[in-house]
Amino acid sequence: MLNLISFEASRMAALGQLCLYGALALSLVGLWLGLLGGWRRDPRATEGARRAVWGVFGFVSLATFVLMAALLGDDFSVRYVAEHSMTTSPTWVKVTSLWGALAGSILLWTWLLSAYAFVLSLTLRRDALRPWALSAMFFSLVFFTGVVAGVSSPFTPLAVIPLEGQGPNPALQNHWMMAVHPVLLYLGFVGLSVPFAYAVAALVTGRLSDHWLVTTRRWTLLAWIFLSAAIVAGGWWSYETLGWGGYWAWDPVENASFIPWLLTTAFLHSIQIQERRGLLRGWNIWLIILAYASTVLGTFLNRSGIVQSVHAFAGGAVGPVFLGFLAALLLGGVLLAAWRTPHLRDQGEPPAVVSREGAFLAANWLFLVFSVMVLLGTLFPVLVEAATGRKSSVGAPFFNTFAVPLGLGLLLLMGIGPVLPWRRASGEGLLRALRWPAVAGLAAAVLGLVAGVRSVAVVLVLALCAYNVTGLVQLTARAARERGSLLASLREQPRRYGAYLAHFGLLVVALGLAFSGGYKQSAEATLPLGKPVQLLNTTLQFDGLSRERYRYGSSAIARISIDGAAYAPRTNLYQQSGDTAFPTPAVRYGLFGDTYLVATTFDQAGQWVSVRLIQSPLVSWIWVGTLLVVLGAGFTLVTPPRTRVVRVGVAEAVV
Repeated sequence: MLNLISFEASRMAALGQLCLYGALALSLVGLWLGLLGGWRRDPRATEGARRAVWGVFGFVSLATFVLMAALLGDDFSVRYVAEHSMTTSPTWVKVTSLWGALAGSILLWTWLLSAYAFVLSLTLRRDALRPWALSAMFFSLVFFTGVVAGVSSPFTPLAVIPLEGQGPNPALQNHWMMAVHPVLLYLGFVGLSVPFAYAVAALVTGRLSDHWLVTTRRWTLLAWIFLSAAIVAGGWWSYETLGWGGYWAWDPVENASFIPWLLTTAFLHSIQIQERRGLLRGWNIWLIILAYASTVLGTFLNRSGIVQSVHAFAGGAVGPVFLGFLAALLLGGVLLAAWRTPHLRDQGEPPAVVSREGAFLAANWLFLVFSVMVLLGTLFPVLVEAATGRKSSVGAPFFNTFAVPLGLGLLLLMGIGPVLPWRRASGEGLLRALRWPAVAGLAAAVLGLVAGVRSVAVVLVLALCAYNVTGLVQLTARAARERGSLLASLREQPRRYGAYLAHFGLLVVALGLAFSGGYKQSAEATLPLGKPVQLLNTTLQFDGLSRERYRYGSSAIARISIDGAAYAPRTNLYQQSGDTAFPTPAVRYGLFGDTYLVATTFDQAGQWVSVRLIQSPLVSWIWVGTLLVVLGAGFTLVTPPRTRVVRVGVAEAVV
């Protein structure tokens, strides 16, 4: 009977591996057909490439299903399952184990890439860009299917099948957000492959007008939405799990997700200039190439083991392979851009300094400088160790030194750009547009000082947020007057109001970041059983310790009251974690601030507990603001109703 079970399990693993080989073979065939279709302008070859995408998606989907079935079925004949799952793990933890380790995460990445390629194959227009866009997607598919089929396969069998697996990483099962954050991040990273493919197609064909931008705007925006949600979801996981009361530590892997977000944000703004004025063609090509390449760089950092991070996987042979792929992307982009340099030159006059496009261009420079500085700070320890053999680190103070002024500059430009006209603004027009926002900003700064805000950075954020909100109100009122009502304006221009809502959400996030970063208070104390202790102007009392046991571990729960309100911070032990405890803080969220309590150590007999109490103002504004950003960006994907031209004699009316 055991031999039969082992045989069936090995058949499933072999099926998964065979699917990956099939996906790799079809990716190679699809790449060849796409190149042939583009080179010879052969629609039959292009159609063959399009259908090959369907086969790749089917094979990778089946391989993913097989691995998930192995995880849920505790098939320890598969090395990946034996090393990263166990029979006693909850079902949701077994599901997240699919992307909780190196090989499985690359399989998920490959599946999402094939899914994007599949959807793209269904929506591609029959034009000259079609075969080359497919070829660029197949280039990425060949790499990822090759990696997951060969270098880092999750279907490696075990000769001796263990009775129990080693279990997942305890840090990754300590909070349900690990079922959300990685998937959102991969959706954002992989989503940038589509605009990258169109950029390559535009460079190869020389069709560098607005068509490829219009086609990829929604794809880029969708990837940006996923990236934005993923970054903040990761911050929430850190806030709820690690017990330090923060949400962003400038960790190398955090930075690796932030860099493509910065570059994609710059791209989304600069494409408006090319659509309106036909300018910044070179900017847009380079921004999307660098944005996609930075996702590969982030994957390399995450999976090579060269950086120390709570998010990083163990190193292995996959690191050099990703580095080679990154080099190929950058070299290919440089060569194509150099070849098409004459076509990338702007034909019109350069943007005026005082104009909407001038403000957008200045913001782009800040985004670019921001991303370069984050990249330098992230790679500096790696370069120092490679050159000298000595380990070093770059901490949060370095990043905050440039992040704060650059962030303030972006807030300033975010309020200037939308209120300025295209092409050029007169001095009188500029003063008229900025008068009331400037008054509102000054008033907010004064009110902040009166209320006791003494941090210069926080006062400036207050002023700039009020300045921005006033500008948004002015723009909304003007658009409503022009179209008779706010409802009519909203119906005709959903993209405009989606952008306004996204900008407003960013302002809410900025306030949350400023106040929680500038005015967070933290204190530690040891609480004897039943005796009240004063801490941060509150009264804490330890009322006892209780324990809960599960199939996969146990929890010690401290019952503590803060000014009469009950809190229950936990300390979790998992079977595979040994003596390492993982805290789960008790957080009471509030509109104006959070009370955050974590139990650091406790007496086994329950006579005392050591705690850290943290009070952070406006942290919840970060989560709420991000929701507004996502909703606003999603609203910009709505297509406005088409206008209908009615001819009356020689006159025309737009309905």
